Amino acid sequence: MTQGEVKELSTKDLAEKITESKAALTKTEMSHKVSPIENPLKIRQARRTIARLQTELNHRMKNGN
Repeated sequence: MTQGEVKELSTKDLAEKITESKAALTKTEMSHKVSPIENPLKIRQARRTIARLQTELNHRMKNGN
């Protein structure tokens, strides 16, 4: 998910997406610990996507949007 896509989401959608992404990341990390996943870079991409979402949400909360 790119920064442009993140900015288009509503605040409610951002919060929901963060929750969903964190759950998916946890599931992916656990499956990777049990048996290596095909593309371990998915974990890094998921962490960065969560960071983008949280950054935008924090920015909106700070500015009152």
